[in-house]
Amino acid sequence: MKRRSFISKGTLGTFSAILGTEIVFGSTIPLGYKPLALQDPDPFKLFQKDSDMTVLNTKPWNIEAKAHLLDDKITPNKFMFIRNNGLIPENIDANNWSLTIDGESVQKSKTYSLSELKSKFQQYTYQLTLECGGNGRSEFNPPAKGNQWTIGAVSCANWTGVRLRDVLEDVGIKSDAVYIGYHAADIHLSRNPEKEPISRGVPIAKAQQDETLLAFKMNGEDIPLAHGYPLRLVSGGWPASTSGKWVNRISIRNKEHDGAKMTGTSYRVPCEPVAPGEKVADEDMCIIESMPVKSLITYPKSGAMIKEGQSLNIRGHAWAGELNVSKMEYSIDFGSTWNSCTIEEPVNRLAWQHFSAKISGFPKKGYYEVWARATDSQGVGQPMLLPGWNPKGYLNNACHRIAIKVI
Repeated sequence: MKRRSFISKGTLGTFSAILGTEIVFGSTIPLGYKPLALQDPDPFKLFQKDSDMTVLNTKPWNIEAKAHLLDDKITPNKFMFIRNNGLIPENIDANNWSLTIDGESVQKSKTYSLSELKSKFQQYTYQLTLECGGNGRSEFNPPAKGNQWTIGAVSCANWTGVRLRDVLEDVGIKSDAVYIGYHAADIHLSRNPEKEPISRGVPIAKAQQDETLLAFKMNGEDIPLAHGYPLRLVSGGWPASTSGKWVNRISIRNKEHDGAKMTGTSYRVPCEPVAPGEKVADEDMCIIESMPVKSLITYPKSGAMIKEGQSLNIRGHAWAGELNVSKMEYSIDFGSTWNSCTIEEPVNRLAWQHFSAKISGFPKKGYYEVWARATDSQGVGQPMLLPGWNPKGYLNNACHRIAIKVI
């Protein structure tokens, strides 16, 4: 015992945060030992997720919801998808957490502690839609590599933090600034400290929007560990990969950010349509920015049964990246005819909108499908079937549909 080494307070704190409780006698755990509860982790307990969530990958953790689980107007933690590119940071100490602003286009690099960010700048809360660029990838053919997301890599929680633009104004940026890029504390799967799992960014105009936050709360509480505790960049309406978790540095760039997963086919689609399976040169790929118009029926659950002559109430959410959804429709005859839904205004810009309808037109017993179609404020509607193929299977915004049986 004399020569026994012990784990650090930081690691012990991370173990306790993951388990959600104090590890009694934790100070006596030997160096390198991982508690049994973490050796074969139950992801639902580990991340406080509903057991109906679907685990797509464990290294890194990637978990999605099913459509009916996303029925809440504000997505609770237990139904929020997890999309990680690397390993979750192991030694988080929020009391000593800092954010550094640097880069070619910063007047002078500056570092803020987390408490400084919270006290120096006004705090804002927005409900913001975050969707993985690969949501719906499982439908593409030829298949695209990567996590085979179905429809559940989307959420709309309340995020609280300070505006990135206020921090940038405090630091001072040069007139040639065109982009920002984030850096974070997550760990590359190889555990090579020289490699970043992901380091993406957005144009300076997006970084300076009111709703682009350096967030430290999600739904009124500290951001859960898997969602970026203690500090996360949140860029609503754009691929969720631009909302970097565990952020500790932001670089102000005088060029398009060139961090990990900003080049090649990562989060890029062909600038022009291509045939399925066609190889596309890097220079012909364009970065995904605002997400396309999309909708999701969250009630009832696919497979519901109603009696002949009975009406059916449906509801769900629709979103359109930087735009609003101006029209919402449903069809029960495989898209031959469409009927209007009621669509609510968003609670704030970049939040999803709620729709509902009462369907009373089922002519007789049998199998039906309810299809949902949203149209954005520029008149662009969802495609009824799979949109254009791309090498990584991004931006599948085809109409969502559920099966109904009238008995």
